[in-house]
Amino acid sequence: MTTSTTSESSAAAPLLDLQALVVAVRRRRRLWCSMALLGLLVGVAVAVLLPPPPTAVTKVLVAHQEDQPNDPGTLIRTDVALLHTTRIAGKALKSLGSPEKPEDFMQDYGGTGLTNNLLQINVTGDSDAEAMARAKALADAFVADHVRRIRESANAEAKTLLDQRDRMRDELAQVNKAIEDGSPESGPKASANKESLFARRAELTSRITDFGQRAAEARIGTPRVIAGTQIVDAPRAVRHSLPRTAATNAAIGLVLGLVLGLAVAAVGVVVADRPVLRRDIAANLGASVIAELPRRSGRLWQRRRIRAARTRLTTSLARTVRGSAEPVSLLELGCARSTSVIALDLAGALAPDGPVVIIDGLPGPQLAGRRQKPGDPTVVSGERAAAVSHEERRFGVGSVAPGTAWTDLQYLGTRTVLVVRAGHGSAAWLHTVARHLADQGIPVVGVVLIDPDPRDRTDGTLWDGPHTGLRGQNERPARQNGTGRRRTERLPMWAGRVPDSDQEAR
Repeated sequence: MTTSTTSESSAAAPLLDLQALVVAVRRRRRLWCSMALLGLLVGVAVAVLLPPPPTAVTKVLVAHQEDQPNDPGTLIRTDVALLHTTRIAGKALKSLGSPEKPEDFMQDYGGTGLTNNLLQINVTGDSDAEAMARAKALADAFVADHVRRIRESANAEAKTLLDQRDRMRDELAQVNKAIEDGSPESGPKASANKESLFARRAELTSRITDFGQRAAEARIGTPRVIAGTQIVDAPRAVRHSLPRTAATNAAIGLVLGLVLGLAVAAVGVVVADRPVLRRDIAANLGASVIAELPRRSGRLWQRRRIRAARTRLTTSLARTVRGSAEPVSLLELGCARSTSVIALDLAGALAPDGPVVIIDGLPGPQLAGRRQKPGDPTVVSGERAAAVSHEERRFGVGSVAPGTAWTDLQYLGTRTVLVVRAGHGSAAWLHTVARHLADQGIPVVGVVLIDPDPRDRTDGTLWDGPHTGLRGQNERPARQNGTGRRRTERLPMWAGRVPDSDQEAR
């Protein structure tokens, strides 16, 4: 049974690393800032190029016979729904003398219930005058329709009451006739019949009077409701402020663009799985991060610090190249230009020791296409690497990007320093690079991280990495390489074995 810190850490890794997600999204700030700016510009463009049509507004006070203090707004919502009917739209168009279809006109206006009895009508038109005329016609049509419905309802109720009263009168006439035609006989039975007829006549008389009063009240209440339904705010044109509309649309577009940009960036980060933190890059490559450099020269107050970091890196690489018995190479991933600059600085640092030759294995013209100046190191292509004299100090510069000829990397150097741009390669490709270098027997001295996140506080050192730089007693003579120099191999660092019992541990 063996254990490994790397395997334990990978097994305990969370499903979604929020720190890496936040850092990766922040590094893609150009994307979501651009989308936020695009949303702002689109909002301003919509306000300027698509201004709102001329609009008029009016308010109508609507009285209901069924008004109650605890009404939840059902009646006013019914009025809003009745406003959007072809009957009212047709009456408004008829008063305007417009040949427009009511269905089309209904798309140009809307109603809003402000309170239980106050209705606001918004109407659009081709001009302010037309919008005001439409609003006036629509409000008049709604008031007329509402009054007509109230009157019809009151008349129908009064007619029902009067019909009931007339039927009672007919029955009363029959009772009176029965009383007049009653027999003059006396006796208990005759007296009881007369008393029942008189009681029925009194009841009918009372009910006839009640129905008459109710019919009168139904008609009396109608004028009050009709008078309470009226236009309380005359139609007026709504003034639109272009700066205010543009500012509102710009703010909405900015927020929507920012949210959309952050969502797209987050989804892209999760799907792409491109490590940004130094701990993830070191774990995927199986090598420690030995130096960091920004991708650009930086701001004016940062240039001195960047130059100092570049000088320290050049000195460290020069010390590594001088102390190595095997040729060292620089292999880039996503930062060919920065790697070529590092290579030239390294050649300049090694120049006092003798002639320096750079073997250019980069796919682009970063080294081969540059103009040669006096005192610059000699740059040869990979095909001419075999013709370089062994008396000259050399190191190679190549790439481990997709499409790399892996078997040619050992001609650039049998030990390598990886120059990797943070967030460029996916985790799967970093694993591929580590496996290919291990298959070729090329140990990785360390990783130079280009364009690191300035807020990254993770540790990029591997304490148990088997593919880190060769150290002391772990080096042993191995074989002769093609240049006649002896190579060294790293003894494998086996993981510690966990004892199965206390006795075995003792």
